[in-house]
Amino acid sequence: MSCDEKVDCGRRRLLVATAAVGGVGGVMVATPFVSSMLPSERAKAAGAPVEVDISKLNPGEMMTVEWRGKPVWIINRTDDQLAAIKKVDGEVSDPKSEKNMQPKYCQNETRSIKPNVLVAVGICTHLGCSPTEKFKTGAESGLGADWAGGFICPCHGSTFDMAGRVYKSKPAPDNLEVPPHMYVSETKLIIGEEKKGA
Repeated sequence: MSCDEKVDCGRRRLLVATAAVGGVGGVMVATPFVSSMLPSERAKAAGAPVEVDISKLNPGEMMTVEWRGKPVWIINRTDDQLAAIKKVDGEVSDPKSEKNMQPKYCQNETRSIKPNVLVAVGICTHLGCSPTEKFKTGAESGLGADWAGGFICPCHGSTFDMAGRVYKSKPAPDNLEVPPHMYVSETKLIIGEEKKGA
């Protein structure tokens, strides 16, 4: 650009510089505003599906993950723990899991997609306390010689078997909730998502 007598180059440069600074300033002001409208990582995690690797979860072990602000238990049940589920059918209030506390694809004897892996929300259906695991059986459990393993709620004494089914005559009205979930491989599952048509 060449300057001639009719055009004041100093004013033109000032105008271009002012527009550039104004544009940069506008972007800097708009960025935090736009960012504040996007959900935070914590907010996304609160409702977003959670992918879990269970490859290192040995038989008899339990892990806990958080989904929608709730503890979700994933238990790799042993053959003995699976056998105990059938043995206590007469002692639990909803032995066939007919109440709507699990997706249809988990409305079976083990309340699971894979028989050995239970996925359940670790919140008692009575008043929302978190039960504790009592996997030891018999007198060693401290719950009596006939205890087959499961969970006990420390708040009001509700007991649940290894499928998360509540025992009869307990304060909890329902079995532990089984959240929607699906397997994406043999050792990875997603909690909070399910296959279409499931």
